[in-house]
Amino acid sequence: MAEIIQRDGTWTFDGETLRLVPGHDKSVSLLRKTLGELSVPLDALAGIAFEQGKKSGRLRLRLRDGADPLLQATGGKLADASDPYQLLVEPDRYGVAEYFVDEVRNAHLIEQVPTTPCTSYLLAGPPLPLSVSAGDGTASFDGERVRLEWNWKAEEAKSASGTRTLALADLTAVEWQPAAGLENGHLRFTVRNAPTKAPPKYDPNAVELWGFKKDPLMALVAAAV
Repeated sequence: MAEIIQRDGTWTFDGETLRLVPGHDKSVSLLRKTLGELSVPLDALAGIAFEQGKKSGRLRLRLRDGADPLLQATGGKLADASDPYQLLVEPDRYGVAEYFVDEVRNAHLIEQVPTTPCTSYLLAGPPLPLSVSAGDGTASFDGERVRLEWNWKAEEAKSASGTRTLALADLTAVEWQPAAGLENGHLRFTVRNAPTKAPPKYDPNAVELWGFKKDPLMALVAAAV
């Protein structure tokens, strides 16, 4: 058993599974707190690394492509602070972090875990039902249908059509894009036989995001779908 306990969270490894528990410190991101404890099977792991810094270090897990629906949905666009597969390490625990990395790497080598892409998910998606309010609307998913409801900030061209209900079977893609600089982000659903080039601001199948605190939670909806 290897374990490292930090204000940012606690990671444990029993030889087969890594358990990642976010900390309760106010600096821990809302996304990580909402996700809660994650169980990462050794088979899902492509690698682990520890990076030292002057003020703090960082443990990083690298998962195999296709192992986790959240990473697939976010496509590497999650900010470091929201990434559940990173852990900030205080300088007095650098030795513990290095030992943790050695234990995981040794097990990974002994089990000869492939680093090739996965053919199916090895981690579960966010629990359902799920509902997130951010930007100009609320996106909900119960496992069969996506429901989009608009708030007072939505453009009339979008909200005039009222609440949208999209059947999972009718969706061909889901895209999450965080706000960056002057560019707004979005959560967009592509509906079969109904392509659109409308900006998310006017697209009735998209929630526009403006870079506020709850925005990253829309990535959970994308992952669940």
